[in-house]
Amino acid sequence: MSSPYIFKKIESKWQQFWDAKQIFKTADIVSHNKYYVLEMFPYPSGHIHMGHVRNYTLGDICARFKRAQGYDVLHPMGWDAFGLPAENAARAHNVHPKTWTQENIAAMRDELKHLGLSLDWSRELATCDPSYYRYEQQFIIDFFKAGLLYRKESFVNWDPIENTVLANEQVVNGRGWRSDALVEQRKMNQWYLRITDFAKDLLDGLDTLKDTWPEKVITMQRNWIGRSQGAKIKFNIYGVDDQIEVFTTRPETIYGCSFLALSIHHPIVNQLCQHDEKIQQFIQTCSVASSAQADLDKAEKIGICTNYMAIHPLDPSRKIPIYLANFVLMDYGTGAVMGVPAHDSRDFDFAQKYSLPILSVIDNETDQPDDKIEGKLINSPLINGLTIAQAQEKIIAYLVANNIGQQTVSYRLKDWGISRQRFWGCPIPFIHCPTCGVVPEKPENLPIQLPDDVSFDQPGNPLDSHPTWKHTSCPMCDQPALRETDTLDTFFESSWYFMRFISQPDHQAFDSALVDAWLSVDKYIGGIEHAVMHLLYARFFTRALNKCGYTTHLEPFKSLVTQGMLCHQTYQDQTGQWLYPEQVIFRENQAFEDKTGLPVIVGRSIKMSKSKHNVVTPQSIRDSYGVDAARLFVVSDTPPERDFDWSEAGVQGIWKFLNRLWRLCDTVLPHINLNCQGGRYNDVELKLKRQIHQTINLVTNDLEQFGYNQAIARLRTLFNVLEGLSSLESYQPSLIRECIQTIIQLFNPMIPHICEELWEKLGHTISLAQTSWPIADANYLVNDDITVAIQVNGKLRATLQVNRDIDQDTLHHLALNLENVKRALDAITIRRVVYIPQKVLNIVGH
Repeated sequence: MSSPYIFKKIESKWQQFWDAKQIFKTADIVSHNKYYVLEMFPYPSGHIHMGHVRNYTLGDICARFKRAQGYDVLHPMGWDAFGLPAENAARAHNVHPKTWTQENIAAMRDELKHLGLSLDWSRELATCDPSYYRYEQQFIIDFFKAGLLYRKESFVNWDPIENTVLANEQVVNGRGWRSDALVEQRKMNQWYLRITDFAKDLLDGLDTLKDTWPEKVITMQRNWIGRSQGAKIKFNIYGVDDQIEVFTTRPETIYGCSFLALSIHHPIVNQLCQHDEKIQQFIQTCSVASSAQADLDKAEKIGICTNYMAIHPLDPSRKIPIYLANFVLMDYGTGAVMGVPAHDSRDFDFAQKYSLPILSVIDNETDQPDDKIEGKLINSPLINGLTIAQAQEKIIAYLVANNIGQQTVSYRLKDWGISRQRFWGCPIPFIHCPTCGVVPEKPENLPIQLPDDVSFDQPGNPLDSHPTWKHTSCPMCDQPALRETDTLDTFFESSWYFMRFISQPDHQAFDSALVDAWLSVDKYIGGIEHAVMHLLYARFFTRALNKCGYTTHLEPFKSLVTQGMLCHQTYQDQTGQWLYPEQVIFRENQAFEDKTGLPVIVGRSIKMSKSKHNVVTPQSIRDSYGVDAARLFVVSDTPPERDFDWSEAGVQGIWKFLNRLWRLCDTVLPHINLNCQGGRYNDVELKLKRQIHQTINLVTNDLEQFGYNQAIARLRTLFNVLEGLSSLESYQPSLIRECIQTIIQLFNPMIPHICEELWEKLGHTISLAQTSWPIADANYLVNDDITVAIQVNGKLRATLQVNRDIDQDTLHHLALNLENVKRALDAITIRRVVYIPQKVLNIVGH
């Protein structure tokens, strides 16, 4: 009689064991054999969801596997704890953001611990803790001293609902990424980090990651950095003693220029058009639209003529109208472009809209940029007849020689605006002094902490309206002054947390020697939605800290895995209201409401979302099937980088498999003992022995490549072989024991609780978490049996499975006894036999 699989008791037992023994705590001393595995840390929203379960299970499998292989593994956890949701909760529930955040952290910590993750909880951190953000205040001051931080007045994306600035990356389809409010353009003084100083290095650095990062992420970052090579060209303004400098990637098309387009924020606009009411109205209209490039690309291209003309730099007789246009960005290139409608689709649409000339200057230009060389210049006196490449070279040389232009490289990447007008963030450590100006706080006065007595009764940043907090004295002249009330963009916190995990001394941000030893993160795991913002900022931040002497590293993440989304079917009742999965029952493949019995509309499987109610909670799965079932299911059927469809039938199937594994162990226990010794294997036993070691080899390779679903498939194949043996007594006990132990050991990273219990049932006193990974015996990886094709006069007649060392005469003798070969040789006299060793035996006759 098999003992029951009581998963709740087993899971609690082993989680307590790991915790009591501190098995997953990592020593500060790092050997050459280190492995740093890290999942992107969560925002403490209050509860974990199944996406968290998948993400952290992926990392945990990796951590357990590498630890079993003998690596010193660092696998920490913390909380990305600043941000607007806490502030919104404070306004809605009259609770301090710190209280709300701390309560959520406590709840989520408990939920994560129930997943049995092999985390070093002694390194836990929260970015809202002053012991954390005091050091990023120090970073800010160091960046300022190094020339990486500056303050300027500029137009920014303003979210009127959240009452804060948004980065371009946080504007989606012209709306705030959280509030969905239409974003406006406002001119404000903001703090910026010079990420553009590192544009080339960030771009070049992607070449070092192309083999270990997903190609999609590499492409997204390349596009966001956006390197463009071209020229800056000066256009004089007719009747005005001033110039407009344009940037173009196609200087050879200059003779086809029929208009100039300026950004509404170009500095010359106020000078030329400040008294033109129509233009001011146009500027106002464009100012309430998003300036994000992705949104501009989709928006209608509109403009307004300024009534000023530019003089063509190569043909002074030509006057070119100057427009303001909504598609030109001030912070890309020069904020001015030359319009060449015949050779640019955007310029063509604009020219047609405003009845502007369309002047072709290239004959037979292809649609493919790589084929530009096929085109020849026409209607261009200086460069007629030249190829595009030749024309570019000659035009640029002419521009330089005549002091009207220069060759240059431009980047789409913009400096990182880090100021946010909200309370729940790291205070920016600067003081506004009437005498000394804007000056950094003294290091000994850090951290500048957020006040506890804060009110959210009025809109805007509570730090502005606090009666005392912002009032201080100047660190230089000691006169009354005001603190900066903007706080840092929360991406600042997530740009260096992986270093603080490594080392957390009280007197400095981290021990540089330890950080240099542990970085780069060997395996970083998170969502594709962070491909641009977080990953780009973290790469920049590491370089900035390198420049300031904190670390020798440039790239923070050696290998990246972007896991797919967790999806579930959607359900709606007859009125269109969303239903939760637990409200739906199925009868004969038809869906009905559990309470009313009415038919249910079943929608397609999409990302789990609270708004669509197509979610399952980790708690419900843990209560019904156990943690191991949830862990195994989320990695069993789909590669980590792909979306995963959750189904009740699927998790039930995993639950049934775990019970089969439990029963199989009980079945084989009477046939083995801890110290059973093996002898010489017969052919049947040798086949099983080979399969065991081939499985070890293949699963090990799968786990190295993050092919978790493939590893599980191979393990289930070996499990089925052992389960399907008709008579265990016909096999040596040592071989049966080796087979079941191998299955348990190889499954352990995925389902550690049940494997620990079964390992103990087998008589082991050392836990699996402290046991080395099995190593495949090379002697059993080569299959001694081969399949040889038997041909007669070049035609396949049969195949023979034989030992790879068989000699030709023996093989020939065996082949002659095959019925198909006999029939083929009936009327043939054998003349010769051709043998290609281990492949083909061809009997030739006439």
